[in-house]
Amino acid sequence: MTHIPGIVITGASGRMGQMLIRTVTESDQARLVGAVERAGHDWIGRDVGEAMGGQPLGVTVTDDPLEAFAKAQAVIDFTAPEATVEFAGLAAQARCVHVIGTTGMSDAQIAALEPAARHSVIVRAGNMSLGVNLLVQLTKKVAAALDEDFDIEVIEAHHRHKVDAPSGTALMLGEAAAEGRGVQLADVADRGRDGITGARERGHIGFHAIRGGDIVGEHDVLFAAPGERIVLRHVATDRAIFARGALKAALWGQGQKPGQYDMVDVLGL
Repeated sequence: MTHIPGIVITGASGRMGQMLIRTVTESDQARLVGAVERAGHDWIGRDVGEAMGGQPLGVTVTDDPLEAFAKAQAVIDFTAPEATVEFAGLAAQARCVHVIGTTGMSDAQIAALEPAARHSVIVRAGNMSLGVNLLVQLTKKVAAALDEDFDIEVIEAHHRHKVDAPSGTALMLGEAAAEGRGVQLADVADRGRDGITGARERGHIGFHAIRGGDIVGEHDVLFAAPGERIVLRHVATDRAIFARGALKAALWGQGQKPGQYDMVDVLGL
């Protein structure tokens, strides 16, 4: 079994953390070798399987990420931006593949990953699903094919507990549209509208966030011109798709050269 990559899951108690643990333990291509939670969490010192309400998995939840990473070949991380930056440095020390699904990272936090990427493989994506990454590529192509007579709006919906907006996926789609148009997203992004905003600016890319219930993830890219509209859409109904994509990225990263990659690289799109 030692030739099968060992995986550590950070943020083990969260919705994605638990889904990732189930995905890894059900896989015949990877082993769960660690589960990390923040200091003081009531799962610390417990078997992660029992903490999740199931059978023991033989993995004790720890608040010492470096100790956990030292036993692993990959870390899958869907936590918070500050924690992710810290984990990147520790994963680099352990020479682990670091798969990052954390969203809401600032430009400065993303830049802070670069030193770690000189020593280890980092795969970072706002969304790990095959369908979404195909949607990103389609968005880029459609944006490149249409002129500014077509207004671009990105509309996303997620569950009520999501803390960042726009979603990482919406930003991926906005970046793809901007790249297709040959512009910088920062120069043309409109983040929600309220009050007397005036007419829509030609060439801008709008973002709108919906939060409610248990919506897993819905993303629309609207291209609207006088007399016609094109809508590209992806609907996720099970967050297991993100966990499967993250595991695929962790396995793909084995043997790759140090550097920063995304799901386009993993999927060969």
